[in-house]
Amino acid sequence: MNSFLQDSVFFGVAVSIIAYEAGSQLKKKFKTAIFNPLLIAVAATIVLLILCGIDYDSYYEGAKYLSYLLTPATVCLAIPMYEQMELLKKNWKAVMAGILSGVLTSLICILAMAAVFSLSHETYVTLLPKSITVAIGMGVSEELGGYVTITVAVILITGILGNMIGEGVCRLFRIKEPIARGVAIGTASHAIGTARAMEMGEVEGAMSSLSIAVAGLLTVAFASVFSFFW
Repeated sequence: MNSFLQDSVFFGVAVSIIAYEAGSQLKKKFKTAIFNPLLIAVAATIVLLILCGIDYDSYYEGAKYLSYLLTPATVCLAIPMYEQMELLKKNWKAVMAGILSGVLTSLICILAMAAVFSLSHETYVTLLPKSITVAIGMGVSEELGGYVTITVAVILITGILGNMIGEGVCRLFRIKEPIARGVAIGTASHAIGTARAMEMGEVEGAMSSLSIAVAGLLTVAFASVFSFFW
């Protein structure tokens, strides 16, 4: 049975889709942030691979086809931004200031963490692109000499946490302005967080979509500079 699963080109795709759908159904039923579909899918896939004794390479042979959809899916996030273009034009200074401050805060926090925990340079640069989309973060990590696979894991964890607690953090700090909420979530937790922002409202989703692209570009530029600090 294991040999059949490992040799099947559709195994990785099927497992990923079924696990995510299971997570979606749990989220709809319990309406709790902990039942994040992506988090459930990741956990369920790991458990299944361990129980069946299937190595990651065999799983990825099929799952990699889903990865091809990552970049076009990210590009499609420009649609809600386009629909809110007039609102963006009126508030572009505040939006850009918010994204810039979010990017710098993320990088400075990683630098502080490197100092506190005495991280190696490789580990430090691996964490720098944690708040941008995987499509961009992988390239940044590789260019700076980091561990790309760990970067991917950290980016996913960051996004899942943003998806789960982003709205709660906004409530905690009484951030009610839709533009501010969208910029904060998109800058801090990229596409996965943006999925939650879209559920919060059209404006939040549009501003979060914009933040992904701008934060990605700013991180590419600033990460190269910050890589010399540790």
